[in-house]
Amino acid sequence: MAVRAIRRMGDPLLWARAQEVTDISAEVLAGLVGDMKDTMAAFHGAGLAAPQIGVPLRVVIFGVHANPRYPQASDVPETILVNPIIEPLDDGLEEAWEGCLSVPGMRGLVPRYRRVRYRGFDIDGREIVREVEGFHARVVQHECDHLDGILYPARIRDLKFFGYESVLFPEGIVGDDAQ
Repeated sequence: MAVRAIRRMGDPLLWARAQEVTDISAEVLAGLVGDMKDTMAAFHGAGLAAPQIGVPLRVVIFGVHANPRYPQASDVPETILVNPIIEPLDDGLEEAWEGCLSVPGMRGLVPRYRRVRYRGFDIDGREIVREVEGFHARVVQHECDHLDGILYPARIRDLKFFGYESVLFPEGIVGDDAQ
């Protein structure tokens, strides 16, 4: 497997809707997921979407456990999700700070659904259905947005709450739910 270059905001691929995966058993998918895992680990990400490494397929991975970029975040189980679908479980929104490997060095206050159900398939084609809340819900929504060509700055309600981490958080401490 390999660490791949991460596409950055402004790259046209990041604004496009990714394609459905039609053959989950394909060897190419296994290689892609391996590269995504290596890349996410190398950059201490909470998640990664295939378009972020230049592959326009509906595949995301995510997981957080003792991650130095998110020292106060609750654990999120390592998940590979192919062709995901997200459903809000209620209208409750909460704002929290997010960042993104495709928008390095910046953070923004982003509203997200507090509780969601997501479904999709793992790398072996088994269905995954989970109801989650809080940081876990935020992470999966953020990653799945990438599959629809949405980067988190597009969701920020007030640009006073978007800027460079070093300016917003000079002490180096970002809020509990930083993505």
